[in-house]
Amino acid sequence: MFDSLSDRLSGVFDRLRGRGALQEEDVRGAMREVRIALLEADVALPVVRRFVDSVTEQAVGQSVLRSVTPGQQVVKIVNDALIEMLGSETADLDLNAAPPVVIMMVGLQGSGKTTTTAKIAKLLREKQGKKVLMASLDVNRPAAQEQLKVLGEQVGVATLPIIVGQNPVEIATRAMHAAKLQAVDVLLLDTAGRLHVDQALMDEMKAVAAVSTPRETLLVVDSLTGQDAVNVAQSFSGEVDLTGVVLTRMDGDARGGAALSMRAVTGKPIKFAGTGEKLDAIEQFHPQRVAGRILGMGDIVSIVEKAAATVQAEDAERLAQRMSKGQFDMTDLRMQLRQMQQMGGLGMLAGMIPGMKKAKQAMAQSGMDDRVLLHMDAIIGSMTPKERERPELLNAKRKIRIAKGSGTQVQDVNKIIKMHQEMGKAMKQIRKMGGLKGLGALFGKGGMGGAMPGLDAQMGPGGLAGLGGGGMPGLGGGSLPGNFGDLLKKK
Repeated sequence: MFDSLSDRLSGVFDRLRGRGALQEEDVRGAMREVRIALLEADVALPVVRRFVDSVTEQAVGQSVLRSVTPGQQVVKIVNDALIEMLGSETADLDLNAAPPVVIMMVGLQGSGKTTTTAKIAKLLREKQGKKVLMASLDVNRPAAQEQLKVLGEQVGVATLPIIVGQNPVEIATRAMHAAKLQAVDVLLLDTAGRLHVDQALMDEMKAVAAVSTPRETLLVVDSLTGQDAVNVAQSFSGEVDLTGVVLTRMDGDARGGAALSMRAVTGKPIKFAGTGEKLDAIEQFHPQRVAGRILGMGDIVSIVEKAAATVQAEDAERLAQRMSKGQFDMTDLRMQLRQMQQMGGLGMLAGMIPGMKKAKQAMAQSGMDDRVLLHMDAIIGSMTPKERERPELLNAKRKIRIAKGSGTQVQDVNKIIKMHQEMGKAMKQIRKMGGLKGLGALFGKGGMGGAMPGLDAQMGPGGLAGLGGGGMPGLGGGSLPGNFGDLLKKK
């Protein structure tokens, strides 16, 4: 989402960091570039002005210019200002009311409102153990109510039975009665959308709110629409008592200005971000983490959370035990590669690791993507169970057979073997260190990152090493900060 903006800001701050001392004109020149970068990213002009003025005022202070590391100080000021712009604190759903707690979803047609309703329902059911009921109030769009019903079946959440001919207020009233009778904890109302904001839509929203008294009114906007999303938010916030915003398609290749403008424009927190089409592709919006991604500082906490959500504890514990004994075969390697795919693939992981911005760019330029993981999985899949258990059996003849069976080259098979050998060396080092702790095996030497030396080779000369100063910290050999095994155990 923020790739273009992140690239521009990284270039500005790299130049500042490269200087031993900074003059006021250096800082002001950098802030002019930041201003242009934000405007090109579709951030609203008033928001850009306030942001740049605030940062400049702090950055030209004597405490910064006379600092031992003035460039780093400026980056910290920008980071803090970005967090403030995005909302400072993570905002949770307010469910502190007598059930059924009503959440009303509003937004334009095509913003992803119905799918987002199902995603939030799934989240509440699985993560918070809530009994949820969904009701579609959209009587205008063909098959809108049927769509929510199908989504409800997919996420395991009940939907209000459809009665043809009722208007939105009647449906909302019926939904309230049904929720009370069924002892529902949370009632999600998926309201009708329009192709554009009009008074009829606003009157309908107000009428529904009057009979349902929603605890939360969430505006769903498509982040790919840029400044249009900001205009929609302004229109709704002036008419409806919003409590939060949900940004959809945050995984898209857009400039990201909507996300940076939304809090300032509506005065309401961004509560969720849709990150894909799948019904579990939604996450709570964390301003600090998003600011870190924009400035190339990474997002280690999200990596840990993704691992906790996707990695099976039993598999990880089994792998940890094998690793602690110095045991690691091709089947174990295959499991690790699949875990990387489940966590979002190489690009997603690289974007969340501190200092990996340039490595991510190099991966894109070299044509390296998640197909590499698929090819490696196919190679291991073409091996016999005995070959996976004992890779030393792989002679030239067997390698040719495996390459043909997986649609790859013998060189690719050799890279897999080399990767396994390097991970084997890491296993021995771990054993000397006294074994592994819990699921931390996935992130230490030889864990999920043990696959990186082999992936390095896929990029050709130089690989990932040295890109952004130090290759892939954590995934490339060293350990990520802290005991991530303990964090993962909290799953």
